[in-house]
Amino acid sequence: MAMIRHTGASLAFQPRIRKGAFHEASWRYGCRRFSVYNRTYISSTFSDPLTEYWKVTTDVAIWPVMGERQVEITGPDAAEFVQFLTPRNMAKCAVNQCKYALITAQDGGIVSDPIILKLAEDRFWLSTSDCDLELWAKGVAVNSPMNVSIRDAEVSVIQVQGPKSPRLMANLFGENVLDLKYYWLTPADFQGSELKISRTGWSGEFGYEIYLENPDQGDALFDALMEAGETSGVAPGAVNHVRRIESGILSWGIDMTMEETPYDVGLGRLVELDGTPDFIGRDALTRLGEQPPKKRLIGLEVAGPPLSPNETPWPLTVDGATVGNITSLAYSPRLDKNIALGLAAAEHAELGASLDVETWSGPQKAMVVKTPFLPKRQSGSARERFASTAA
Repeated sequence: MAMIRHTGASLAFQPRIRKGAFHEASWRYGCRRFSVYNRTYISSTFSDPLTEYWKVTTDVAIWPVMGERQVEITGPDAAEFVQFLTPRNMAKCAVNQCKYALITAQDGGIVSDPIILKLAEDRFWLSTSDCDLELWAKGVAVNSPMNVSIRDAEVSVIQVQGPKSPRLMANLFGENVLDLKYYWLTPADFQGSELKISRTGWSGEFGYEIYLENPDQGDALFDALMEAGETSGVAPGAVNHVRRIESGILSWGIDMTMEETPYDVGLGRLVELDGTPDFIGRDALTRLGEQPPKKRLIGLEVAGPPLSPNETPWPLTVDGATVGNITSLAYSPRLDKNIALGLAAAEHAELGASLDVETWSGPQKAMVVKTPFLPKRQSGSARERFASTAA
């Protein structure tokens, strides 16, 4: 059966879906395409994907990402409880530091892949992917003797991403923000309220995330960011499907699910068995780490004309037999190629392997290649970038 692209489809706004602090500002600035992420509307495209791709790779883009919810864990046993959720050794995490981590199930499957923000010794935010992490944590707490409180912190996140992001951030928050290290956070004042800013993001580019706890300031903060970035070519936009695939950044629910383990998707480095206290899935991950995975995350170059992103996993076949799926696909303007991430049986995941895939343009060849397709550009000195983009 031929594949059907659902062009022209729309999404109905409903009271049961949360809007977040930046929703109305997103509408004012031209966003007319939304998706739903963590039962929250998330801004998609403001102009067009190609324009927004070049904006985040050459200037600075603002992405209101209200669906990136913060599961807050507080209480006398908060640190012990967070450690029980993840195989990442959180003893190495200082206050005001962030850690990319996996939340694992008893069988080693990946429940979520949050960034964990340590706000205090007894207060954490788990910046969650599109999954029921709050309910998972509350379910774990039901049968736990640990004294913790768990809630959605009602925080709205806006990302400021791109090579000129330090200039914008310094204009608005002062040059001290330029000293913020990668995967660290700092408080900042905005019109009398405290924000939190982290040197993180989902674009593969240099950037920041801003966490707003006062929803009444959503419009004002969005406007202030746009004004602060006027000399840097700022524009609102989604941060950016193509760029995250180029960078090899995975999306939970697409490139990995509870059916995959950290070893299947190349994230075994986040399973820190030595010296880490007990955590959910330790026995399974210890056993799985001693044997080769049966499937592997792969990068692919897909032949043919430029392709629109896939709407469903596309089966990968060899001699007519399904051996895996393409999970995420995009056309890369800089590489002038269709690139994709996927999961395939280990015996068909070696570099250079040739696979078949049915695409929007018909059957095409897909070749397994090394990832990332293009490097991340998140490291380095913010002060150097600030100086190089001086008006």
